[in-house]
Amino acid sequence: MNKKETAVDGVYIIEPKVFGDSRGWFYENYSTKTFSEIGIDTVFVQDNRSYSAKKGTLRGLHCQKAPAAQAKLVSCTRGEILDVAVDIRRDSPTYMKHVKVLLSAENKLMLYIPKGCLHGFVALTDDVELSYKVDELYSPENDRSIRYDDPDIGIDWGEVEPVLSDKDRNAPLLKDSDV
Repeated sequence: MNKKETAVDGVYIIEPKVFGDSRGWFYENYSTKTFSEIGIDTVFVQDNRSYSAKKGTLRGLHCQKAPAAQAKLVSCTRGEILDVAVDIRRDSPTYMKHVKVLLSAENKLMLYIPKGCLHGFVALTDDVELSYKVDELYSPENDRSIRYDDPDIGIDWGEVEPVLSDKDRNAPLLKDSDV
């Protein structure tokens, strides 16, 4: 398993070792031992799945604020997404920077996102399924959303007509939030 640094401190692209033959393929998606060996000692406590039927479905930007902030390990198990992490840790050297990574069932890449970052993605194909691990349980009272098109963050989501939930459509700008 390889860990590649990104432009955001603590956000890593994880590339698993894939073993394939004429029958198909196998790879280790997560192992406490392997992740510790590459310098990620996060203990995950919950697995989540997300399904998006239509290309252009945009989910985010989401986070949980302290004391229930979450680190995430995201993978796309069907289809293709543009995955985004935004650093909102005020004491971070990469504060307000973001990283965009293409995750797909085909490339099998994963994105590790530390606590203190916003997360969002847009489906680049129909029929998208995401799987992600978190290191804190869901906490409704600490759940926050920030507008996907916040001009202070400046994410270029590409040529998509976003399909949004009411929660994401009505999310505040970062400067107007309590995160």
